[in-house]
Amino acid sequence: MSKRALIVDDSRSARVILSRMLEGYGLEVDTQESAETALEFLRQARPDVIFMDHLMPGMDGFQAIQAIKGNPDTATIPVIMYTSQEGELYISQARALGAVGVLPKTVKHADVSRVLYQLRLLPERREPRVAAVPTSHHESAAAVQIEPVRPAGDVESLIRNAVAPLLKEQSAEIRRFVLASLEGFTRRIGTEGRPPTVPVATTAPVITATTTETPTAIETQTVVVRQNRWPLVASVAAIALIPTLVLALFYTKELETTKALRGAVSTLQATIDGQQTQLTTLQKSIQSNQAAAAAVAPKPDNVTSETVPYGEAPLAGARLERLRDMLAQLRANGFRGKVKVATFVGEFCLTGNGIEGYSMATDDLPVKRCDLVGNPFEDSLPTAQRQSLGFANLLSSLRQDASGVTVEVAHEGRRASVPYPTADQLVRVTAGEWNRIAAQNNRVEFATQPAGS
Repeated sequence: MSKRALIVDDSRSARVILSRMLEGYGLEVDTQESAETALEFLRQARPDVIFMDHLMPGMDGFQAIQAIKGNPDTATIPVIMYTSQEGELYISQARALGAVGVLPKTVKHADVSRVLYQLRLLPERREPRVAAVPTSHHESAAAVQIEPVRPAGDVESLIRNAVAPLLKEQSAEIRRFVLASLEGFTRRIGTEGRPPTVPVATTAPVITATTTETPTAIETQTVVVRQNRWPLVASVAAIALIPTLVLALFYTKELETTKALRGAVSTLQATIDGQQTQLTTLQKSIQSNQAAAAAVAPKPDNVTSETVPYGEAPLAGARLERLRDMLAQLRANGFRGKVKVATFVGEFCLTGNGIEGYSMATDDLPVKRCDLVGNPFEDSLPTAQRQSLGFANLLSSLRQDASGVTVEVAHEGRRASVPYPTADQLVRVTAGEWNRIAAQNNRVEFATQPAGS
């Protein structure tokens, strides 16, 4: 079911621009020209998000938020202020009244997509792709890609599994050929081994006349017919020899195939060993570079840092709690001076695009296949939105506190504390290795400076 958004703004052009952006993300959009008509509309409909202008004729945006949050039927609808008003004080007031965020009138697609993802009005970002067209300038330094390779045991098993069906089929063909040959040979033996129709020995009476008057004598002559069996023996031997020759031929071919497969396995094993050696060397080089950089530029003793997970505001969450604990300890120790808070941006290996958004790449993806190496979430944050409402309230309380402790906030950009792999190392670096370095560089540092120093 598609999500619905309500835009409340007296400017027609502003309504049209924001409507087209939201419709591009698949949302159904309703618009109202004033806060009064918007409240009347909310009696009949329940949008999933409301984009509220501030300065409008009649009821302004803050009064409209109070009315929406005061009604139990509409209190749970998230409201985004969509206005030209800006500044830390304005953002604090809007959030105190119940707004979940503030967008400028000159809104960008990245701002809208970030808000919609935070409100879960868009489906989860797609899974990282296995292969992508390189778009980052870092990829031009990588000309060779080494894909992950299988262990030798897996390769040999794959080869055996591929050859086994062929050998089995070949053996079955040989068996059928031998059985057919033997059957034909048996039929021929049965036909040629029968007794001949011509008798082997025959007798014929012979009458001999004598001059005497003795009775007639009958003599018998025996005729012996002999048959030559050598052609039959030669035929049997020839028929028996044919299967033997065929089996010998197939056996020879099988030996040649096995020898070729063993050679291929040996070559693959040598390649695996070489790549493993290169990977080990690269990992040692990266570790040594990191250790050298840490030794060359050590942090002062009074500087502590907190990492910022990708996609979180720098001055919120664990960083805010760390600052609160530090300030409490400084007050307890009687410290008077300044606490400097500096935010730094890490460049992550990401997959995605500017419309659907970006997400962290899988650990085994080569860096050269990242869709983007950077930090679009941090780049899209205006200065005011790097600070959470809790952080803004903490700064406000410090201004009214006479303890002598102040906080100074600065955005230092992409100054890396841990160096990224160089161009000649990018060939074999994975996204997991790169993002572990980026996570250390995406940080907030806290430093104390006593008064008068």
